[in-house]
Amino acid sequence: MSVSRADNNGRILSTLAEVYADSRAALEYDSVYQLLVAVMLSAQTNDNQVNKITRELFVDYGTPQQMATLSVAELEQKIKTCGLYKNKAKNIVAATRILLDEYDGEVPRTREELVRLPGVGRKTANVVLSVGFDLPALAVDTHIFRVAHRLGFSEGKTPDAVEADLCALIPEEDWARAHHWFIWHGRRVCDARRPKCDDCPVNEWCPKLL
Repeated sequence: MSVSRADNNGRILSTLAEVYADSRAALEYDSVYQLLVAVMLSAQTNDNQVNKITRELFVDYGTPQQMATLSVAELEQKIKTCGLYKNKAKNIVAATRILLDEYDGEVPRTREELVRLPGVGRKTANVVLSVGFDLPALAVDTHIFRVAHRLGFSEGKTPDAVEADLCALIPEEDWARAHHWFIWHGRRVCDARRPKCDDCPVNEWCPKLL
């Protein structure tokens, strides 16, 4: 008996939910502000490297008030092992000053306000909303983009298009958790170059293998 695409999707999602039930953000942080900075640093840099940087950075500069004491040049030296560190330093300093001037040092809780901050795009805003504030949002990074295409959840050409497809497919209350399911599946199994299809928990429903 043939199985519908919707049935396959449901089985894939329920299996990912079970396999990655305890998954969470790999970035280390103690506040929403630290999460924001860490996500800004993570562009084109792996999370392990970001954590190495922030473990030292956040000791003395883990609040907006402390970060604001640094010049762009000083912050550059503290994050220089991070890709694109010059632009990131400039944006973090500028965003921090806006938070202090306009939000009393608090990170805003809406996407519209977050994307106004220098260096904060939709993906970063969605991570802050979902991980930092537990609000319904689904950030699409390279892992999620790849896995969504391979599993047949989206044919979107842009992260925004993939996000729209996933949000239409996945219940809103699961958006934040699904973000982690897809990321960890992409990291552990559905690798960009050498996907471990034989060990994949959803291989019997994957359209690439049917």
